[in-house]
Amino acid sequence: MNIPLLDLRAQYLSIQEEIDQKILEVVSSQRFILGPEVEEFEKEMAAYSGAEFAVGVSSGSDALIISLMALGVGEGDAVVTTPFTFFATVGAIARLKAKPVFCDIEKKSFNIDPAKLEGVLESQLRKEGISAIKAVIPVHLYGQCVDMTPIMDCAKKYDLFVVEDSAQAVGAEYPTPEGIKKACTLGNLGILSFFPSKNLGGFGDGGMVLTDEEELAQKLKLLRGHGSRNKYFYDILGGNFRLDALQASILRVKLKYLETWHQKRREKALYYNKIFQESGLVEEGKIQIPEPLYKDSGVKNYHIYHQYVLRAKERDKLLEFLKGKGVGTAVYYPLPLHLQKCFSYLGYKEGDFPVAEKATHEVLAIPVYPELTSEQQDYVVTSISAFYKS
Repeated sequence: MNIPLLDLRAQYLSIQEEIDQKILEVVSSQRFILGPEVEEFEKEMAAYSGAEFAVGVSSGSDALIISLMALGVGEGDAVVTTPFTFFATVGAIARLKAKPVFCDIEKKSFNIDPAKLEGVLESQLRKEGISAIKAVIPVHLYGQCVDMTPIMDCAKKYDLFVVEDSAQAVGAEYPTPEGIKKACTLGNLGILSFFPSKNLGGFGDGGMVLTDEEELAQKLKLLRGHGSRNKYFYDILGGNFRLDALQASILRVKLKYLETWHQKRREKALYYNKIFQESGLVEEGKIQIPEPLYKDSGVKNYHIYHQYVLRAKERDKLLEFLKGKGVGTAVYYPLPLHLQKCFSYLGYKEGDFPVAEKATHEVLAIPVYPELTSEQQDYVVTSISAFYKS
């Protein structure tokens, strides 16, 4: 049996007629950059997420960059984030000549550890002074929100901006003291990625920034068009961060199905949990299954399972074994960012963030998507069991 990590073709075939019609409408209009399709998608995403404003941009990576630009982050500033995330989170900080500062993750969710954040801030303040720290970027990894209440309390105490990296968590929810809120609406700004493999993915790159602050929303719109309000006249230095109308039109169709797809992913995750428990692998300590932190908090989208990630003994050998069985897998991520060559100038060393470093040797994503069948899931788990019993 051959089971890909993600089957985008199956998703497309289920909504092909609607997608093709939307593409034809945009092609017929010959309006490809921004325009009414983008404006309508921005309204729909703001309504879906519960944010006041949504600004479509060219990618999730650019959404991070433009968010930091809007907050005035630049040379001499420091931004705190996790070392266990996709490169773009930290790359955005470095591209603006700000300094990335890392905080270790917590074991259960792989998200930044709020209990360690204040210690990192205090240490940084002692080194470089209070004016150096400008923002925190918590990353909602794999489809589950960071524990945001202590993050926001810490940000308020130290007068920091918060930019939520929600690239993997569109629609994921978090129980705040004031009620349930979605990712992207908990900080000053929240970013989304519409890379094709995301739960809400386009047919190419695309991204979005959401906020409740009108002044920030207007600045984001200015920045995405080279800093120009009127053609050929530039108020500030911006960039080409515009969302294509074709991507917006496709995403508008897919947004209608997103909640259904989230629910189906959760169903697949629950079935995995059941058959992994029955296999004895969990009890034997061969694997650890994902732990949803907010499942019993009255939150519907407590996890959207962008990825179903195991901790696995002998991970690398298991990965190769599954490849031979036709099971798609991936490692998110094999080397933490503080140990990447391009960030060696920061002076971090192995052992500085032990929880993140341990995760890089254990994590393994296995197939999870709405169209995955129970028979396919059975095969995945049977194959993993065969590895440990061989």
